[in-house]
Amino acid sequence: MAEDFVNAVDDGLKLSKRIYFGKDRSVAPPKPMAAMEKSSHSYLPSSPMVYAVISDPAMVDNPDIPSYQPHVHGRCDPPALIPLQMNGIGLEVDCCLDTAFVTVTGSWRVHCVMGSRHCDCRVAIPMGEQGSLLGVEVDTPRKSYCIQQIAMDDKKDTEKAAKFEIGGFLKSHIFTFTIPQVDGGSNISIKVSWSQKLLYSIDQLSLSIPFSFPEYVTPAGKKISKKEKIQLNVNAGPGTEVLCKTTSHPLKVSSSHIFGGVLLQSPSVLDSDQREMFCLYLFPGNRQNQKVFRKEVVFVVDISGSMRGKPLEDMKNALSAALSKLDPNDSFNIIAFNGETYRFSSNMELVTQEAIEKAMEWINVNFVVGDGTNILLPLNQAIEMLGDTRDSIPVIFLITDGSVEDERHICDVMKSHLTNRGSICPRIYTFGIGTFCNHYFLRMLAIIGRGHHDAAYDADPIEARMKAFFGRALSTTLANIAFDTMENVDELEVYPSRIPDLLSESPLIVSGRYKGDFPETLKARGILADTSNFVVDLKVQKAKDIPVDKVLAKQEIDLLTAQAWFSENKELEEEIARMSVKYGIVSEYTCMILLETERGKNDTESTGALEAAPSRVELQKMVDSKGQKIKMLRSLGIGFGNLTATTENTSPGSEEDKLPEAAEMFVKAASNCCGRIFGRCCCMCCIQTCSRMNDQCAIALTQLCGALVCLGCFSCCERVIVFSFVFSLGYLSRVFSFNRFHLNRSNMPLIHVIVQIWQHKWKILINTYYCEATTFVYMF
Repeated sequence: MAEDFVNAVDDGLKLSKRIYFGKDRSVAPPKPMAAMEKSSHSYLPSSPMVYAVISDPAMVDNPDIPSYQPHVHGRCDPPALIPLQMNGIGLEVDCCLDTAFVTVTGSWRVHCVMGSRHCDCRVAIPMGEQGSLLGVEVDTPRKSYCIQQIAMDDKKDTEKAAKFEIGGFLKSHIFTFTIPQVDGGSNISIKVSWSQKLLYSIDQLSLSIPFSFPEYVTPAGKKISKKEKIQLNVNAGPGTEVLCKTTSHPLKVSSSHIFGGVLLQSPSVLDSDQREMFCLYLFPGNRQNQKVFRKEVVFVVDISGSMRGKPLEDMKNALSAALSKLDPNDSFNIIAFNGETYRFSSNMELVTQEAIEKAMEWINVNFVVGDGTNILLPLNQAIEMLGDTRDSIPVIFLITDGSVEDERHICDVMKSHLTNRGSICPRIYTFGIGTFCNHYFLRMLAIIGRGHHDAAYDADPIEARMKAFFGRALSTTLANIAFDTMENVDELEVYPSRIPDLLSESPLIVSGRYKGDFPETLKARGILADTSNFVVDLKVQKAKDIPVDKVLAKQEIDLLTAQAWFSENKELEEEIARMSVKYGIVSEYTCMILLETERGKNDTESTGALEAAPSRVELQKMVDSKGQKIKMLRSLGIGFGNLTATTENTSPGSEEDKLPEAAEMFVKAASNCCGRIFGRCCCMCCIQTCSRMNDQCAIALTQLCGALVCLGCFSCCERVIVFSFVFSLGYLSRVFSFNRFHLNRSNMPLIHVIVQIWQHKWKILINTYYCEATTFVYMF
């Protein structure tokens, strides 16, 4: 899908050369990229962008200065995407603890479409680290739009939403949606907000926001300028000193030791859970000279058939980098699995250069993909290997791209293993590749094992993401973290339920709900790498400038979804849906809708932010009285795995949506055309009947229809062509295996030549029936 998007933008930039801006044009036409510079990422958006969706190239022109343009035959299929010129844009960022809330407000102009025509506009919103879309508002001269979350009525809602192409993820971090029917020359105002994580390294927080604009969005003309405004607000918590040199450099949290605090916040009146909220945060500080934990590491890696190719090579490179980062006192082992398991060694191996080289040789020989995915057996073997751990941190890394049927059973087994272990039980860190694996199962395993979960949803960033994941997980600063018991606190609930270790590469955020009186100070305890005990006092304060509920919402929804999946608790699912609607965060139990309002109707009224979680039917009743329309977006959740894809060894990345093939477009066109000709006849029945005809009958009907086209009157040519197409379809499906036929770029020029000949000779509107025209290529 991303490659199709890149090709469409490339076509759009070439098509934009038709636009004439006058003699005072100050912007040169986009320069074509060199062949060696082109890649699948060349035209992926690196900032909020808006594109005109062009199906008919004849509409491309300057809406202000109409110019003579040579007539263009045919249509753009798939449609080209012309980047719109940007009038101005503003960026406001609120950084709270480890989360950044980003709001972008911008204005774009449909500069490439005639004033008398209109086109759809596609909006692309790239987000930063672990970005989560919170809301979108769009204003056009005739209509306004907003995106909201609603609760799903049932599975049918999910299936129905999945069929809509109005919105979805181009890549895991790039959200796109379509605004229908925007007039040429008009302006589009867009306000979009999302949340993302701040990156932490040593004692520095860094914020990276996609805000790099290509030169071709700069407005043409000397009198028009593009304006950008950036505002950054930082609140890293009470009592924390923050230093910031410039807006393009990392933020420095000034501290050389572990520090933290506790923030309290009362729930809103409409909150279904009226318990008080707390947020406990710990920052590792700058402890470069501290003694590090000795580690015993077992890599449990998936080598099933779906890992073939790039995912397997990326995993090999990441494993090599992780082994090189281990200290000489550490030990390691590797277990590869598909339907069977393969051990590098029967015992843990000390880290030496010779052992690492031997391990890489073993990896290159034994990492051969095979059928099956058995996760429980290698996990049990890893637990047995780490049974005698005393003065070290035992770590299990599980890397997989597939789902298995016994996932809940695996969680139960691991829970029983780790509950009965000593003071330092094995940590389980999980990494999921693609969307066919059940990320909530992997997250639940990480919760049980006091570890963390990460993922690479796209095939491209697997190696870089995995290397960073290994680096963070191997940087334990404080282990076995616990807090003093709170005697006056009732109904205490903590997320996550088992507190993970504090890592030097990321802060630790723990949240929860309670009733009663929270203590004024709280002690956090843990074990340092030298096995000494560590205690730090955490000051408890009321949150004033930090929206604790918003900061915690994404983390709590992810943790609660894993718990709801594991326990199959319907009430918990409903609670997650309410949270998702309230904070505008995507979840597995809600779906997105595009709410359309006509300009001038009910401008003063709005559905606003929804505190409850109305279903689609309930929301439809709410908006019907206001003259609004609802359009469902495809499901944006990652789902709970795909057993079928895992069984069939489907590789990650194959889940990307693809454009419909030519055969599908033919059938769709035929169904529309037959309705005009046969009235009440069923198109599919007609096609099935034709497919059963013998060859002689099909040829005779084809020749008859062709003769009627040549001898018939002009007024009926269109319908005769369609009639000919329907009866030829059965014959072509038999001769050319039509269901598998696919139009590609190589045969398009021939088709366009045929289209031009027919247009010139018979004056037929072939553009309207582009699919039918291709039939004549094979008739003659």
